Amino acid sequence: MSAPAAGPAEAPAAPPRRGRRWLRWLIALPFLFLLASTLQVAVLRFVDPPFSAFMLIRQFEAWGEGDFGFRLAQDWRGLDEISADVPVALVASEDQKFADHFGFDLAAIEKAHKNNERGRKVRGGSTISQQTAKNLFLWGGRSWARKGLEAWYTLLIETLWPKHRIIEVYANIAEFGDGVYGAQAAARTYFGKDASRLGPGEAARMAAVLPNPKRYSIAKPGPYVQRRAAAIQRQMRNIGGDGYLKQIE
Repeated sequence: MSAPAAGPAEAPAAPPRRGRRWLRWLIALPFLFLLASTLQVAVLRFVDPPFSAFMLIRQFEAWGEGDFGFRLAQDWRGLDEISADVPVALVASEDQKFADHFGFDLAAIEKAHKNNERGRKVRGGSTISQQTAKNLFLWGGRSWARKGLEAWYTLLIETLWPKHRIIEVYANIAEFGDGVYGAQAAARTYFGKDASRLGPGEAARMAAVLPNPKRYSIAKPGPYVQRRAAAIQRQMRNIGGDGYLKQIE
């Protein structure tokens, strides 16, 4: 008997495409994030941000607590519409090497690290650039993921923005009281005047409540805020007062 004719050879199974597609996306995601975040920071060099990540988080917190009447207070003002005492007070209080560093004060970070290892409570080594990155784009906390993102955004800000833009944005998004963001809102809320009319004492008191405006009050300054505000005024004079701003033009 003759052998049966062989049928057509079976085609080899096609490799799963879905798995490869997911792999390509996983590889592309970091590059997409780098591109998107760079464009994000580049745009905000020229466009005033209408809100920050911290503002959104605070608003959602209020809604989550059932406080649907809660409203954020924030009113953007350009640096030329804010009293020069405000940015000078912020620098004197938060980051006196602001004009010179590249976004990170390595000496302050090392000092903070050593003090933390010894169990001492310190303010930390964050610069104004780092605080701007965190407040504008991220969230609070001490996770390594958040710190890594903060470092990346800080480098972008320092690379793509001039110093005067960094302090301008920070002065408009820093929280000076619960739900009160920026120098103009703080000036109207606590002093009943525009930010352009703030004096050195008032600017120093505003800076004195940072970085914990929920614990310390501008309206009712306790002994700590009063002492710190006086120290900030002295530092404002030491760094050159209004003349300091010429270093970051």
